[in-house]
Amino acid sequence: MVDVADKLTYFRAITGLEDPDLCTEILAAHGWDLELAISSFTGTNVASTDNSTRETTTASVDGGGSGTLSSDLEPHGGVSERSEPSANGVPGPGLAWKLVTLPISVISGSLGLISSAIGLGFWAAGGVLSYSMGMIGLGSGSVRAGEASARLVPISAAASEATNFVLAFERAYGSRGPNFVSEGFMDALQRSRNEFKLMFVYLHSPDHPDTPLFCERTLCSELLADFVNENFVPWGGSIRASEGFKMCNSLKASRFPFCAVVMAATNQRIALLQQVEGPKSPEEMLVMLQKVLEESAPVLVTARLDAEERRNNTRLREEQDAAYRAALEADQARERQRREEQERIEREAAEAERKRKEEEEARERAAREAAEKEAALVKMRQEKALSLGAEPEKGPNVTQVLVRFPTGERKERRFHSDATIQSLYDYVDSLGCLEVDNYSLVSNFPRVIYGPEKLSLTLKEAGLHPQAGLFVELNS
Repeated sequence: MVDVADKLTYFRAITGLEDPDLCTEILAAHGWDLELAISSFTGTNVASTDNSTRETTTASVDGGGSGTLSSDLEPHGGVSERSEPSANGVPGPGLAWKLVTLPISVISGSLGLISSAIGLGFWAAGGVLSYSMGMIGLGSGSVRAGEASARLVPISAAASEATNFVLAFERAYGSRGPNFVSEGFMDALQRSRNEFKLMFVYLHSPDHPDTPLFCERTLCSELLADFVNENFVPWGGSIRASEGFKMCNSLKASRFPFCAVVMAATNQRIALLQQVEGPKSPEEMLVMLQKVLEESAPVLVTARLDAEERRNNTRLREEQDAAYRAALEADQARERQRREEQERIEREAAEAERKRKEEEEARERAAREAAEKEAALVKMRQEKALSLGAEPEKGPNVTQVLVRFPTGERKERRFHSDATIQSLYDYVDSLGCLEVDNYSLVSNFPRVIYGPEKLSLTLKEAGLHPQAGLFVELNS
């Protein structure tokens, strides 16, 4: 039962059919073979899908010049297209604009494209699309086939999904195809805005029988790939992934392979300029993309010029502000320099007196500390020498110890075999041959470090009886 429900959900997502009873009937007619049902549906319903999305809608314009769009063929959350003749009776330009409402899961914040509340809904033609429509020739003399936009922001896992798609595409078809960006849809859209390019969208259906040949012969065509890479920001997504699945539903992809061209418009919205459904040759794709590129060139050029003008105006204001600040700062600097010179003289005199007193106090303090330190060292050496007692005479229970210092100096002494390793350290300290107190006694063969954990061992227990040679190793 779970398998049947999954197939029904997947079939509805791919075909865009909303009626669950109809989807169940189609799947049952194909023996619940999901691939066969999808292939049959997409192969037999292309003509009806194309015709249904191209029904003409009407626009009524009031006396004030504002247009109100209406259509009975626009389902909520879907894709619709409308065509209107221009004012002189000639059909409008061939570039298709479509109204797209994307699912709310595509709308979440990470790129900072929307600084206030995020909303969905249709976009009135006169307000936000005037930037793009006016430049393409969609003003009062020529009206496009429709308008498309939806607020978009990337989801958190979008970049990961895009990266996975790029890697899977390159593993399957090599690196000859378009250079799909490893970014989420909104990041790629923002990239196209920044680079003043259109965005080429490819929705990948791994299960469709036309997909392998389309990818190998069309997308990976050197001519088409070079054209797309040079003139577009390519983005691809698998319909098995979250973002690709949602974009497939939003764009109402009724046949695969599916490609689209979108453009970033004002207020973080998009315009769907063209979509290509079904297998196409590289030449056919190239002709369609060239047409879209030519018709949208005025928008991109104007956007680039506007951005350049804004940068120039900003730079000019910054230069003027900088010149004013420089003149003001120069006047302030001269006055400040005069005051600072006077203050410097007074400060230097006070500083010289202070340093003299500090140096005198430092010399006195250093002499006092050196005397105290020397006295403490002498006292410590005396105490440790006394703690060692008299040097024993040679005998069976007496250990002969030779100590080598880093300077090459040698010292030798006899100890009782039951004396501890601590006695050796006391002996070295009592000699006053070292300027540091952080050191270790080490034997060479075998190398043994007699550190803090062995201070309580007797010489016999440490294996130093009846004689031993140690050297002083300074610790860093």
